[in-house]
This record gives sequence, C-alpha cells and structure tokens, in this order.
Amino acid sequence: MNTPVERPRSLAQFEGHWRLDRQIEDAARGAMHLTGEAMLARSGLRLVYTETGTLLIPGQAPLTATQRYVWQERAGWVAIRFSDGRPFHGFPLRAAQAEATHLCEPDRYHVRYDFSRWPEWSSEWHVTGPRKDYVMRSCYLR
Repeated sequence: MNTPVERPRSLAQFEGHWRLDRQIEDAARGAMHLTGEAMLARSGLRLVYTETGTLLIPGQAPLTATQRYVWQERAGWVAIRFSDGRPFHGFPLRAAQAEATHLCEPDRYHVRYDFSRWPEWSSEWHVTGPRKDYVMRSCYLR
C-alpha cells in the first residue's frame, strides 16, 4: 500500500531556518558551490526569505552571498516577489513538483521545484541570456 506523500499545504510550513546547499554549473565560469542558510521569517501575512551563504568560485577567494525575497500565499499559491515588491514568480501549494518562468529581457529564468521529499525540497534554475548560461540546483533541509 502506498503511503501518501507529504507536501507543503500552506505558506506557514516554510517558516523557519533551512540549511541550503547549492551547486551552480556556469558555462563560462565552471562549477561553483554555495553553502549557507535560508530563513523564512514572518512579517504580517508574508514570509521574508533571507538567504546567506559562502560562495566558492574556482580560483577566487570565498564570497559572502545574500539574497532576499518576499513570499505570500494567495488562493493556494505562493507568490514570490523581489525585495522591492516587483513580481518574480510563484508555485502552487500541495504540488509534488512545480515550474515557473520569469522573463527579465533579454534573460530567461526557468525554475522547477521538487517537493516530493517534503520537508526536504529543492529548486533547479535554468538561466539563459546573452551573457548568462547556467544551471543552479539548490537543496533545502531543516
């Protein structure tokens, strides 16, 4: 008998600390690796996603990397915005996998989320453009 797979059912389930492990395969720069933490902290009806980590780029000193987004639940979806409020992308709750595309001309950002091993989850970004060509895989663990 198959056991139902747990999946995120609400924005609140993302709240808290996550260990972050990221692999980046860049056509121009080669393989890069980031280890760090993602924190999703409550701010009213939203979660503020703050990411900090150490980025290792071959032949360079380690860099501190940070990123911030705002997540909000809307009608069974998580809408993700840049920290300045501009729309970025979103994904449906309760899905084992989800995909989205963000066009930032002339660049294209396509993401695939995998929640099939919830509460472990991952994202895989394919980014292309005149000066961009990389795949970024991120794994999130409690």
